[in-house]
Amino acid sequence: MTLIHVLFDSNKLTGLIPQSIGHVTSLEVLRLDRNSLNGPVPSNINNLTRINELNLANNQLSGPIPDLIGMNLLNYVDLSNNTFDNIEAPAWFSTVESLIVLVIESGGLHGKIPQNMFRFPQIQQVLLKGNAFNGTLDLGKTGSDLQVVNFENNAITNYKSSPNYNATIVLIGNPVCTAQLENPIYCSPQQQMQKAYSTSLLHCTSTPCTLDQSVNPQSCNCAYPYEGLLVFRAPFFRDVSNSSRFQELERSLWTKLSLTPGSVHLSNILFNNDNYLEVHLKVFPSTEMYFNRSEIQKIGFYLSNQTYKPPAKFGPYYYIASPYSFPGSNGRGKSSMSTGVIAGIAVGCSILLIVLVIVGIYAFKQKKRAEEVAKQSKPFASWASMSKDSSGAPQLKGARWFSFDELKKSTNNFSEANEIGSGGYGKVYKGIISTGDVVAIKRAQQGSTQGGLEFKTEIELLSRVHHKNLVGLVGFCFEKGEQMLVYEYIPNGTLRENLMGRGGRQLDWLCRLKIALGSARGLAYLHELANPPIIHRDVKSANILLDETLHAKVSDFGLSKLVSDSRKGHISTQVKGTLGYLDPEYYMTQQLTEKSDVYSFGVIMLELITAKQPIEKGRYIVREVRTALSKKDEEHYGLTELIDPTIRAAMNPIGFKRFVELALQCLEESTVNRPTMNKIVKEIEIILQNEGLNTNSNSASSSTTDFGNTKGAHHPFNDQLQKETNSNAFQYSGSLFAPIVEPK
Repeated sequence: MTLIHVLFDSNKLTGLIPQSIGHVTSLEVLRLDRNSLNGPVPSNINNLTRINELNLANNQLSGPIPDLIGMNLLNYVDLSNNTFDNIEAPAWFSTVESLIVLVIESGGLHGKIPQNMFRFPQIQQVLLKGNAFNGTLDLGKTGSDLQVVNFENNAITNYKSSPNYNATIVLIGNPVCTAQLENPIYCSPQQQMQKAYSTSLLHCTSTPCTLDQSVNPQSCNCAYPYEGLLVFRAPFFRDVSNSSRFQELERSLWTKLSLTPGSVHLSNILFNNDNYLEVHLKVFPSTEMYFNRSEIQKIGFYLSNQTYKPPAKFGPYYYIASPYSFPGSNGRGKSSMSTGVIAGIAVGCSILLIVLVIVGIYAFKQKKRAEEVAKQSKPFASWASMSKDSSGAPQLKGARWFSFDELKKSTNNFSEANEIGSGGYGKVYKGIISTGDVVAIKRAQQGSTQGGLEFKTEIELLSRVHHKNLVGLVGFCFEKGEQMLVYEYIPNGTLRENLMGRGGRQLDWLCRLKIALGSARGLAYLHELANPPIIHRDVKSANILLDETLHAKVSDFGLSKLVSDSRKGHISTQVKGTLGYLDPEYYMTQQLTEKSDVYSFGVIMLELITAKQPIEKGRYIVREVRTALSKKDEEHYGLTELIDPTIRAAMNPIGFKRFVELALQCLEESTVNRPTMNKIVKEIEIILQNEGLNTNSNSASSSTTDFGNTKGAHHPFNDQLQKETNSNAFQYSGSLFAPIVEPK
């Protein structure tokens, strides 16, 4: 982008003109007139060799008049009404032959008048009134375009005319006028100026038109033109009588605005007090008497947004449009009905409208009142109406319906301060419901919501799942286009976060065994005792939450799949889960079974041993463990370097070798060689029972029992639990929204 116009006239600018203006050599127009600028004009102003118009008039500039030698494209100069040094006419008066208009009024100039400037081929106006030029004004041989010479109020004592100049010359207020016995024309205040151009209508006979109509110069018929004022801020000429120049503007307008040739009328052309060129414009419709609305919008847009580009000599512009009255407005296209009839209809319609509004408001309030009553008595009454495929209200067991307003209030309008997690499904907020219980509210974002039937199926399923080692569903919201699930709040974050040591808590080996047992019991319940049985499909450490006493709770059933009693294998067209935990057989065959969850649980068991993520720095934990395994190592099974340092320091970890072997059984390539979750529960219980810990073994059905120490042995973990039961060191992680990776 190149800067070519600087139009800062009448902007109340103060201070100096910056020296850097001389470096903007791309400038074609520089207008700083009618401000309060002071100080000298930068000496490098003549670096602007491309400039066409220079206007510094009506400021408080001082010092020498700027030297404009070398500015050979300069058409218009106005340096009037400043406080420049009193000097004789500068040399550039005789050298800048591109000048069209020279204006320096009250500029402190004196001495002889240079004759050469009247010979310039393009010169049209020389306006030097209010100076102190003296001697004889000798025009010599003038240029053919010269129209006005004004030396009013100088000190000229004699005038020598030119044989080829008969246009306007003004010498009022000079001694040459007071010495004359007769008052010559150049001393007269009334001189005939050249008439400004106006589009000719001589070819049209005098057709009478109404007040708001005009004669179309193309058809000579009366029509309703679209009118406005074109204001050109820096034209490169001053001759308003030049017909060829304004006819070029007419052609440009009808061509670029897609109008009929000859349908443009220009009039009232003049330079206003701001030295802007004003042109009154009328454009006419092609055949009809009126423009339609789209045509007016198009023409108005082209002109008002300067999309239309006039011929280059006219420079930058703006457009002031006049209102356009379409047929039927302002008396156009008068109706045959009388004024009284129209007034009667208007009054009647107004009364009817008021009555309808009152009735509508009353009916709306009654409807809202009835809906509120119905909602309070039957919270699921509107379920079917909210979704075409919802097929009635859900059948819940132990979960309740929440209104949108209730959950909004409980989360302080879903504020960021209450946000405790986020994921692909949406966000999780911590809230306090009316009972005083703290809950985690899982709010679906736009694009993640299900159909009514799918959402109903999910909450019916979740409401039937009740187990100590599963995150419990408290309720749901299906209202105002929202889908939200309300879970019990689990304060101590995910197993993955705890293994990484976030919050400062370290899990010893016994604690990890208990977490493994609790997680296994939760999954075994889903596989064996849930009705219908459920395959989790996204078992991972980020989906195992730890409560106040670090008991494990399996979460996130968003990917769960119901298992048919008659069929244990399911073909899925889309493998779902998280990389690093995916059952390779499921990935290859797309056949989903409960053993897919078993494989994922085996990966978690290795995480409990190593505290490493399944895939870390390009290394897969399963492969690393299998490679390092050594049965010769009685203590650590060859895994010394891989074991989490937190538990490596412990002497002879409880059942370590048996735990590793169980994990590797879960990670068998073939599903038939993997144990069931129920079998895994029993194996971990045996590991703990061998150390004298009572696990109250009810396998998968255990939902209320806890561990007890039957030998009275002391374990550091028990002290840690007592100290940290009420700890808030871990915040809710939002792991209910674990991201889903779908391998290609």
